Amino acid sequence: MARWRKPTKEEIRDRRTAIAAKARAGALRLPHGVAEMRRALGLTQLEFAKLFKLTPRQIADLERGAANPTAETLNRIGRVFGFQVGFVPIAEASKASQEDETHVPPGIR
Repeated sequence: MARWRKPTKEEIRDRRTAIAAKARAGALRLPHGVAEMRRALGLTQLEFAKLFKLTPRQIADLERGAANPTAETLNRIGRVFGFQVGFVPIAEASKASQEDETHVPPGIR
């Protein structure tokens, strides 16, 4: 297994740009978005947890989709990327997000 290394500033900038493009396209979704943002910053779960005053367990649960984070927590994490929690029109969502609609209760679509 390859040894993990901290990304360079250029790699971090490129990763952040890619995540921002994904968010604009409506393709940045929980729980994978949290893990992508953490990796983009080149942080371990422990470092990421400390940065946002969370526990490593909370971060692991967020990344697995086993947590139900508050809007405040998501805003704290997203603020680093210039994001805030909000609604995304379905017309702007990617095909991947349209697949997520199967999880929406009937009558709400």
